[in-house]
Amino acid sequence: MGFRKFHRWIVASLLLVLLIPFTGQQAKAANNITMVLDGKQLVSDIPPYIMPKVNVTMVPIRVISEGLGAAVAWKQSAKTADISGGGHTITLTSGKKTALVDGASVALDASVQLRGGRVLVPLRFVGEQLGLQVDWDQVARTITLTSSAYIPTEPPAEGGGSSSSQLRGAWISTVYNLDWPTTSSYGKIEQQKQEYSALLDKLQAMGLNAVFVQVRTAGDALYPSDLVPWSKVLTGTQGKDPGYDPLQYMIEETHKRGMQFHAWFNPFRANLDTTTSKLAANHVAVQHPDWVVSVNNQLIINPGIPDARQHIIDVVMEVVSKYDIDGVHLDDYFYPSSGTFNDDAAFEAYNTQGLSKADWRRDNINQFVQQLGQSIHASKPAVQFGISPFGVWRNQSTDPTGSDTKAGVTAYDSMSADVRTWVKQHWIDYVAPQIYWSMSFKNAQYDKLVDWWAQEVQGTGVDLYIGHAPYKLGTAEAGWQSAQEIINQLQYNTKYDAVKGSIFYSAKDLIKNPLGIVQALTAYYQQ
Repeated sequence: MGFRKFHRWIVASLLLVLLIPFTGQQAKAANNITMVLDGKQLVSDIPPYIMPKVNVTMVPIRVISEGLGAAVAWKQSAKTADISGGGHTITLTSGKKTALVDGASVALDASVQLRGGRVLVPLRFVGEQLGLQVDWDQVARTITLTSSAYIPTEPPAEGGGSSSSQLRGAWISTVYNLDWPTTSSYGKIEQQKQEYSALLDKLQAMGLNAVFVQVRTAGDALYPSDLVPWSKVLTGTQGKDPGYDPLQYMIEETHKRGMQFHAWFNPFRANLDTTTSKLAANHVAVQHPDWVVSVNNQLIINPGIPDARQHIIDVVMEVVSKYDIDGVHLDDYFYPSSGTFNDDAAFEAYNTQGLSKADWRRDNINQFVQQLGQSIHASKPAVQFGISPFGVWRNQSTDPTGSDTKAGVTAYDSMSADVRTWVKQHWIDYVAPQIYWSMSFKNAQYDKLVDWWAQEVQGTGVDLYIGHAPYKLGTAEAGWQSAQEIINQLQYNTKYDAVKGSIFYSAKDLIKNPLGIVQALTAYYQQ
């Protein structure tokens, strides 16, 4: 029996014994506590209990059935339980605040207890030392246990924690081969197809119904284009034909599952470094070096040049006209938020209205967004056009109509992204702000930002999707120590009819299941 299975039977043993009554004057019952194991609720007449003063949840453990291939041997004289299975041994001794895990001493939150002839252990120890995630939701009074081996295989039922009409999406990053395809699949058609299909299956099993796939990372394409070269993420070499049409395959596989496919473009990034020697001959930095500005060790297409903006519109429209996509999606890379962007020559040549440079830059992006939206809707009115801006438009300290935040970067001032105008003018169909902070992050608090964005789209006809940050789960930043943070955010969204769904960044950060987010999302969407 492998170590993961060993984890599973450990949990089973801990939970099966909940059916056996126990007594103890020093323990108080934790009434109305729900326990969930790998997405399934466990029903027991005997609940866990919480030790007073130390506030540690305790559960009993006993010998489990021989059919599971593991055993617990209790030595009365030493008051020690030896748990063995799969080549691993855990030793717990009454009165000691340490345990032995494969011979190594591990501290316990509280001593092993003997109550009514049963051995009782701290539940948190199970999660931290035996590979299980243990999450406590104070509001719902729920203990959620998840094993690292558990990933649901069946799509959830419609409805539940989020309406079936809500968009539930994930960003699939192709830049740097972050989410798909893997570098080991370079030039391997079948492997790339299998990787994408497996990724879709896992996302759909969590309850997601849409993907936002990056089809343009840096002046390139994940499809055969007459305007830009093949992306290097497919073969390792820019301009090299991978031997099939990845975009067509991805769209077909996505639609086969009843999911939406949104083509995600990074509009202005030309190259991830300043080296041009490895770029294909038809790359924009080679053909139009006068359109490109070097900043932060990257090459950026200058939004101040009308012909450069039109080139990007033409690139997007090539996909709109040729493919059955559900949406066109832009990320928040407009003008760079840091570094010196040398566009003095373009400012002098094209600033015909006498604007300040800051206003001129915002006007350039406004023109681009307006013209792209008009082109998309004129060609295919059913295709949705949306943008995912940085989560803070402006701080109240700068603009009284901004959000109650203290962000060091803002969309309007740092990226020249006048999102308010795009929304009020209905140049876009949806806005998906990247609210990548927790409920307890005071400088940019999640709930305050949702409040602000919900008010911003009110009465405009523009849908609001919220961008969430599962990639922060398990990091030291405030609020990300439990997967419940994401669930609390989803629950908060239901306060507003304006919030039409959620998008998670990114696919890999869901699949690797930090802090049990897979099970948490699955359970939420199945409610």
